[in-house]
Amino acid sequence: MASNEQTLTRKQRRNDRKRAKAMAANHGRMPATLSDALVGDDSLPLDAAAKEYWVKDLKNPLRIIVLPTLRILLTITLHITYYLKRLLPIQWKAHGFLQWQICFFMKYFVRPEANVLILRHFQAESNLLNFVIDNSGKKDIAPVLIYPKMIRDLMVQTFVHHDQGVLMTMRDLEQPDRSNWPIDKSDLEWTNWNPVRIDYSAERKKWTQFLDFETAHELFKTSFCFWLTSKEYEAAINSFQFDHSVGLLIDDIVGAAHFADIAYNRFPMILVGPTGLSYRFLMHGFFVEHVHAHLERMRLTVGLEN
Repeated sequence: MASNEQTLTRKQRRNDRKRAKAMAANHGRMPATLSDALVGDDSLPLDAAAKEYWVKDLKNPLRIIVLPTLRILLTITLHITYYLKRLLPIQWKAHGFLQWQICFFMKYFVRPEANVLILRHFQAESNLLNFVIDNSGKKDIAPVLIYPKMIRDLMVQTFVHHDQGVLMTMRDLEQPDRSNWPIDKSDLEWTNWNPVRIDYSAERKKWTQFLDFETAHELFKTSFCFWLTSKEYEAAINSFQFDHSVGLLIDDIVGAAHFADIAYNRFPMILVGPTGLSYRFLMHGFFVEHVHAHLERMRLTVGLEN
């Protein structure tokens, strides 16, 4: 034991003492942190990379120190902007400037893990919509083609186009052919499904990239409202409400009964404003990731690799 202790550094010995003390106070087991539990929870399918990056993003100290204050202040500015835009007769928009602004901040100020999650979301949601389109029995619906692989791709494949992808898909589906639903796993169509591929490395980080996902969203939610017309913004924040509808369609297609239950945003007939936007936005993102991971596992089990 003496020789062993001599090979340990002072920091290692201190950590060993802390570990032993923690275990003694917890019936001989090492207490688990929240991160430990999140990593270990496999009850809902989630892509391993997305899970790793989200847990890392949650550890950013800004979420504890800065985010709560920003959330209060910027929620006030968002509501003021939202109501002014609805009342003013003159509407203005600047999609190009908005996209440049978002891409600039993603490149220089948002953490790489958060950037990967943002890029993944575009591709994953496009896949979900295309899966419904491919298996709808309708041949005249255009697929969603928003698959940005790098930050600069977002200058063309804009956030507005992303929201319109949901709205146009739901409009064009209207009355899908349900006669062959549910479809056997081996007969499902994956024609327009593209495996998620990101040409952006989370390992390369600029020293200025310190904003986590939630803080970055808080900072931009007012700008997003300001640079869109009131109708564009209302459509954007209500596109989340179709999560439940997409979940129900996928349930019917694959013969399951749990995708719709994962959706937090529901009832698209009830138009919602910016209240609670940040939470609804996060829940929309996790709905897409969870359902996408499940369908991706299903696709791989039948040996399909597009």
